[in-house]
Amino acid sequence: MKSPCKETARDMKGYVHVYTGDGKGKTTAALGLVLRACGAGCRAYIGQFLKGRPTCEKTILRERFPEVRFEQFGDVHFVRGKPAAKDIAKARRCFRQLCEVVFSGEYHLVVADEIHAAVELGMVTVEDVLELIERKPAHVELVLTGRNAHRRIIRRADLVTRMHAVKHYYHKGVPARRGIEM
Repeated sequence: MKSPCKETARDMKGYVHVYTGDGKGKTTAALGLVLRACGAGCRAYIGQFLKGRPTCEKTILRERFPEVRFEQFGDVHFVRGKPAAKDIAKARRCFRQLCEVVFSGEYHLVVADEIHAAVELGMVTVEDVLELIERKPAHVELVLTGRNAHRRIIRRADLVTRMHAVKHYYHKGVPARRGIEM
């Protein structure tokens, strides 16, 4: 059977997804799309803003899914409060890389993980994100994740899912666990 993505990627309309909210599962949902895209023979890119710690998804994607390019632009610890100059520089480098990938024509699915946090922290402007959305090639599926998505990005997106936290064991002091949260 021929891969539908390899055969028709340029003919498919790509949409803009926003996964936001205070609940767990935004990155996980994006990774599910990456897995589905791989199954269809598509190439995918994941650019992570503000994240630099080793994760199991990074390991497995690099080892077994050559059609996925996975890059992190952050430190081991998530940025909280006012970002340092080095964090801002990494976020801006991530955004430039993301734009190059979107316009390269090489990828059907592009994930900008934690981009909403980068916008909220003032590391990337909402105007830059909106311009990327407007200029992206028609066949590119663009996924934007992170808490507190800007209302203008939500309005422009084609699909918006808000994850809502009802209960989380993190509040009982359970740290991120390998294979589940990282």
